[in-house]
Amino acid sequence: MAQRERIYFISDIHLGMSPKEDSSQREKLLVEWLESIRKDARELWLLGDTFDYWFEYRKVVPRGFVRFLGKLAQLSDEGVEIHIFTGNHDVWIFGYLPAEIGVTVHRESLLKQWNDHTFLLGHGDGLLPSDRSYRLLQRVFKSRGIQWLYTRIHPNGSTAFAQWWSKLSRNKKDAQVPFLGPDKEHQLIYAREKLAREPGISYFIFGHRHIPFDIKISPDSRVICLGDWINNFTYAVYDGREVLLKQHLPDRGDIITLDSLN
Repeated sequence: MAQRERIYFISDIHLGMSPKEDSSQREKLLVEWLESIRKDARELWLLGDTFDYWFEYRKVVPRGFVRFLGKLAQLSDEGVEIHIFTGNHDVWIFGYLPAEIGVTVHRESLLKQWNDHTFLLGHGDGLLPSDRSYRLLQRVFKSRGIQWLYTRIHPNGSTAFAQWWSKLSRNKKDAQVPFLGPDKEHQLIYAREKLAREPGISYFIFGHRHIPFDIKISPDSRVICLGDWINNFTYAVYDGREVLLKQHLPDRGDIITLDSLN
């Protein structure tokens, strides 16, 4: 493709996750990667859980992430189109990032068309009807009434509570569960059912599971889970012909991640 024609996808960075020193190190690595795609990126899609916790008061936002937000602002100012999905950890992204950086915020999965390929993009959580309790919890978090009540708490208290909740949920969540197999992974089940109803989707691209995989579910359709930037440092790139799942290894250069989970 021509210069500035690649489309990048990344998910589950969890900036701000304890311990702080590790998060700061990962942020610097992320900024390094963003600089590496700066010359050829047309669009950048962050598919959820960019932050381990985020909540915007009317005049207060979480401290930190200066290097990352500055780099996003630079990319946006240079013409890179930036999209960010809310995940289950940063569901309370509102108007600050669009106003300050120019990003577009998405709260639900969506279909996109690039060239001859149709993409379904989303964070990848709560996809199945059987995820009822999880989906109910997410509706609670998205409730405007709950959000209004949360703003009544001083930021010091609300942040401490959120960090405790995040750590608690991380000890339980499926990011710790190994790959369940092609017949049990919710994202693969969902994609097959969706494809049966709506043929023609070339790529399903999700985050959430923290496990990178690239699995073909039909001759012309693949499911790609982006992994994370806690242990895997993986991302995907569309060059106009196909999507490649890659791993950022600064000491060895970027390599294509093996789809050994297929």
